[in-house]
Amino acid sequence: MKGGGEVEQAAVRQHCKALRLPTIGAQFITLAEEAVRDKHGPVRYLEALLAAEVEERERHTVARRLQEARLPRMKTLEEFDFNQAPQIPAARLRDLAEGGYIERTEPVVFLGESGTGKTHLATALCVAACRQKRRVRFTTAANLINELVEARQQNLLRRTLQRWLKYDLIALDEVGYVPLADVGAEFLFQVIAERAERATIIITTNLPFSEWTQVFPNPRLCKALLDRVTDRAGPYH
Repeated sequence: MKGGGEVEQAAVRQHCKALRLPTIGAQFITLAEEAVRDKHGPVRYLEALLAAEVEERERHTVARRLQEARLPRMKTLEEFDFNQAPQIPAARLRDLAEGGYIERTEPVVFLGESGTGKTHLATALCVAACRQKRRVRFTTAANLINELVEARQQNLLRRTLQRWLKYDLIALDEVGYVPLADVGAEFLFQVIAERAERATIIITTNLPFSEWTQVFPNPRLCKALLDRVTDRAGPYH
């Protein structure tokens, strides 16, 4: 074996385990044999080992971010048929997928009728953000409100709100699909207002902004919410 004797191999694996370098521990022999075959020097071999470890760690990080995001299903921008939706600017969506809007904490609003691809596009931007190793969470407006109502009942409201602030990106689906009670509207406003200019939010809605008063019973709260959402948002509908 060109990778060294069994004692040396066992020692390398033990060191890798202690240092938490599982990929190097699994691949050092194979990569050593490739280095000998291709006549690569020790530095090239070391670079290949470290690159393999970094690549695997990044893959695990992305997988963990996708799991934590709680996406309803995996949908990517590559799967979206822009030919069937010519009103949606494909180039602008691909630009958004690069993630600059997250760094600028700019909200994004997808407004349109049911079946126009709003949830798909919001999910696709979440997937793109996860691939950039950002912390993401996808939820519906109703589920978010229910979680906050339960948190208040358990005296955990502040802690729960703080947790929602820690995400780099929140996708809030189905805003405006059902009328909200006063407390639900207030909780939704709290999350959106506290994230304004600090972290990014994506919203999908089937209601024109002029009709949001049908959903948010307090006109003053509705106006304040719209101000937070549209101040620097990019509407793509």
